[in-house]
Amino acid sequence: MAVKIPFVRDLAFEYEKPQKVSPLIRRLVANNPGPFTYYGTGVYIVGQGEVAVIDPGPDIPSHIEALIAALDGEKVTHIFVTHGHMDHSPAARPLAKATGATIYACGEPVIPSDSEVRMEAGDDLGFKPDVEVHDGQLFHGNGWTIEAVFTPGHTSHHVAYALKEENVLFPGDHIMGWSTTVISPPDGDMSDYFASLEKVRDRNYDKLWPTHGPPIEGNVREFVQAYIDHRLSRESQILEQLRQGRSTIRDMVSVMYADVDKKLHPAACHSVLAHMIRLVKTGRVACMDEPCVDAIYTLPNAG
Repeated sequence: MAVKIPFVRDLAFEYEKPQKVSPLIRRLVANNPGPFTYYGTGVYIVGQGEVAVIDPGPDIPSHIEALIAALDGEKVTHIFVTHGHMDHSPAARPLAKATGATIYACGEPVIPSDSEVRMEAGDDLGFKPDVEVHDGQLFHGNGWTIEAVFTPGHTSHHVAYALKEENVLFPGDHIMGWSTTVISPPDGDMSDYFASLEKVRDRNYDKLWPTHGPPIEGNVREFVQAYIDHRLSRESQILEQLRQGRSTIRDMVSVMYADVDKKLHPAACHSVLAHMIRLVKTGRVACMDEPCVDAIYTLPNAG
């Protein structure tokens, strides 16, 4: 069994209504619930009077109207986007047009998924920021300082944002309280994801404010370590499946996810593929061809 993560899933909110959740942070939840968004996209407004918006959310007219109404009388100076998925970035351009704000994000292009399995809310292939951010770059507003923290893994261009005054991180989809994060090749990379998890863990934030679901607070370091341990235990399971003679991802998933609805097994195959690519890259698994869901895998000493 994979390591259990101490998920937190309860969240008190009202759709499209701004809620003050800390001295410097307000959250507005878009009415776009679903299997990838949970309750919906949590849009964060940082500051008072002169503000930043983090992950403005989907391009739904009623949502954009509610967000603009929530910002009435304030100057939006920065719009920060963690990554180009349809539940995070599409509202950035309409919001910028309405407020005159500048959009900030990683400049790397959004890589479309080549999977036949829907693994995410969708790629926003047309998304481009006005300004490309760099890891460690600081941005200042009236009473707030935000640092760009590169966290590739969920996507190759994923950026989290830290609010220095409260020692908190907005991790986007990198770490969520309600669920594990989708790592879907080719844009998702498991090796990058492990490195980014360790990076966040070692910064000892007091709280994480994910884009979907409730905050992660208390022992943040312990929670992030559970995320890491969960992924490591999945790799141990894969290696055990190989030792037992199973050589394809589909055969492994039928055993590893036997207690999961079979409708979800194609998605599980893609998740195992992300692990397998990392295991091949690090030399712990061999594959004669390019790793893919239908490839044949062996242990290096299997002969």
